[in-house]
Amino acid sequence: MVACSFLPAATQMIYDMNLQHLLHGITFECPPAALAEKSKVVRCVLEGKHYSSIEIDRIFSASKAQGKSLYYVDEELLQSIQPDVIFTQDVCEVCQIDTACTATAVAKLDKQPQLVPLTPNTLQDVFGTAITIASAMGQEEAAYPYLAALQKRIDTIIDTLRAHKAPPKRVMVMEWVEPIYNCGHWIPYQIAYAGGIDMLSNPGGDSIVTPWEKIVRYNPEVLVIAPCGFTIERTAEELHLLTNKPEWAQLTAVQQEAVYIADYDLFTQPSASTLTDGIEILASMFHPTLFTVPAHLQHKCTSLFKTNAHVQA
Repeated sequence: MVACSFLPAATQMIYDMNLQHLLHGITFECPPAALAEKSKVVRCVLEGKHYSSIEIDRIFSASKAQGKSLYYVDEELLQSIQPDVIFTQDVCEVCQIDTACTATAVAKLDKQPQLVPLTPNTLQDVFGTAITIASAMGQEEAAYPYLAALQKRIDTIIDTLRAHKAPPKRVMVMEWVEPIYNCGHWIPYQIAYAGGIDMLSNPGGDSIVTPWEKIVRYNPEVLVIAPCGFTIERTAEELHLLTNKPEWAQLTAVQQEAVYIADYDLFTQPSASTLTDGIEILASMFHPTLFTVPAHLQHKCTSLFKTNAHVQA
């Protein structure tokens, strides 16, 4: 079995299930362990460039409107790998190469691999993709202990919230800051498991542009800023886009110092393990008297009021 993964979430789950020996080709945005070992088959024309949030939004919006993709396949490298299976996605053509672009490249290969699109919309769907991946690699049994261990972690949070009769917090998770996007797909389910409710979110569907005035009216108790593709360091560069807005200081989340920034992969990289990490981190943000951020995840999130970026803003 020779596999290629054209999305980071699938690559992460392949490593989580100890199936990386079957993986030969990846994308330029895959997890560090894979980047150090595997051939980068999928690239992006924006790779290595630094754009602002509004510039990135404009570039991708224009590309989508023109029916073009900013991603491309190294066809010569893919030909040399001769994969049996390629994992791709159709959730978001902005974030990763989609199945249609992959199929165009694959059509030129001497050996035709199986294309396995992964299109989760909910958290349960994400968990199901682990089984899909393992099955396609001929190793279905690898998925079940992996998922059981993650479910146990989630159950611990749910049981703790129930035992303490903790009321859900009114929260918002932002997927982008300029323009502001709410959160969608599986993230509202993460929020719910962590003891929150995001009435601005779109469960199971795409995130959408959300006017600042609507956020002010909603007035979240906790605000989590995690732009897609951004680490906390990258997000810190653009926090002024929010902190300089009218009524920022009047938000309950700001007044209660309950504003956080977090790495994107906790939310918008839909691997079962990273999303479970995200649930644990959200629980510590929503209910800090009941939960703390696990030590191995502390570098992936921070309070806005503990960052240099807040002082600079």
